Order: sequence, then C-alpha cells, then structure tokens
Amino acid sequence: MLYRGMDRKQLDAAYNNTAAVPDRAAIYADWIARSGAVRRRTISHLDLAYGEGPRQRLDLFLSGFAKAPTLAFIHGGYWQMNDKESFSFLAEGPLAHGVNFAVLEYTLAPAVRLSDIVEETGLAIQWLADHLGNYAADGTRLYVSGHSAVGQLTAMSITLPTVRGGLAISGIYDLEPIRLNYLNEKLRLDPAEAQRNSPLFHLPATASELVIAYGTHELPELCRQSIDYGRAWNERGLPGRLLPIEEANHFTILEALARPQGALMGVMLDLMEVRASGR
Repeated sequence: MLYRGMDRKQLDAAYNNTAAVPDRAAIYADWIARSGAVRRRTISHLDLAYGEGPRQRLDLFLSGFAKAPTLAFIHGGYWQMNDKESFSFLAEGPLAHGVNFAVLEYTLAPAVRLSDIVEETGLAIQWLADHLGNYAADGTRLYVSGHSAVGQLTAMSITLPTVRGGLAISGIYDLEPIRLNYLNEKLRLDPAEAQRNSPLFHLPATASELVIAYGTHELPELCRQSIDYGRAWNERGLPGRLLPIEEANHFTILEALARPQGALMGVMLDLMEVRASGR
C-alpha cells in the first residue's frame, strides 16, 4: 500500500476530480462561454505582465469604484493545466459588490517545478500590490483565493505582507499523495519538495484570516485534505475557519463565488468588510 491503505490504482482514483464528475465537460464549457461574455462587457485590462515568462500574466477586471479592494484568484488544474481565460466568469460575483477581480496565470509543470510556481505566485501578488494604484484600486486591500490543488498556493500566500485575507477552495495541503500518484508524472516532486510545499507541515506563527472551503460532494480525499488542514489551522490558533459547501462537487463549488449572493462571495465580503458599495 502506498498511502493511507491505498495502492497506486486507488490513489490515482482518489485524486481524479475529472473522472469523479461525469458532467465536468459541460460545466467547463459553460465557464468558457460565461468567461467570454464577462471579458466582452466589463472594464478590463488583459494580459498584464508581472514577469518575463509567456504565462506570467494576469487579467484585471475593475468594478469602477475608486479605492476598491481586489480579489486575486489563482486558477486550478493540478499545477499542470488550464489558463486564466477560462475563469473570468468568476468576476461576476466580486464586480456585483464593487470588488475588483484579478485572475493569475503561471507557468505549468513540467516546464517548471512546483517551487517555481510558488515563487511566480508571489511575484504576481506583489505586482498587484505595487500596481493596483495605477488602476484607481487600493493596493493595500488585496485578498487571495485559489481553487483545487492551488488552494495550496493560497495557503502559502496568506503570510505575504501584502495579503489581507484568503479563501482556499477545495485545496491540497499535503502533497505526499500527489507525489505518489499519476499527477507526479509531470510535477516530478521528490520527497523534500513535496514536504517543503505542503502547507499542512508549515503552519505559520501568524497569518491573515484564511477560510478553507470544500464541497461536501467532493472526493473523500479532497474533503479530508481540507478538514485536516482546517483543524490544524484552528489548533494553531490562527484566524480563519473551515467551511463546507453543502451539495457542491469539485467544480460546482465555484458557483458559490461567481454568484453575487453565493456563500463564498459572502465570505469574501466579510473578510473585506464590504457590503455592496465596494468602499
């Protein structure tokens, strides 16, 4: 047995979110269609470069409120797939409440190692803090969220001095099972890198408030990862909480952020101390 009583085949299935949701393709197609509509009708600045790499880019959607806070979203895909353009639809929730929304892109594995992706995320967040003022936004009111595996990147970003709070959605916080399953064919994690980049084993002494969310209809291992990390976070006495989203699976959970009245959007408004006006 490789991990928690599972052999390789079982471990592969335990982290295969796409196979676990039969209508995932239809969900993703809907995201792309809605994202295109958002990109056409909103005030946006697309493909802003925060570094020299071709994927070191971000899209910024502006609410139109001066000095509004900004939610920076890191797209998921097990650090090896997807792009920022497919997640523009999430701007619908923040913009409805006067909150700016940025989607971050990063270099994918196997072109770089996971440690490089962590570093790129930090560069993108710092770029936003330094440049949001150029877009009439408040660079001191910057919040971070990430979905799927990159909940890990959210957790690792929460201690950055420019981050005021975070929302990690359906994340991975212990990378050891990732190192042992099919996902490592591109990631090429060794034991030391997996441990070094596992937030569960590097809880900070202090941090901004972090909400750790997951869908109750997700794969059991995904639920366990969030529950274990949320418990460890709270036992450390850090600000934040665990938030299960009832009846949501690994993909439908994002509707709770995209909908203006969604539960995850409400969490972000609470973190930002915003109500409707964005000020």
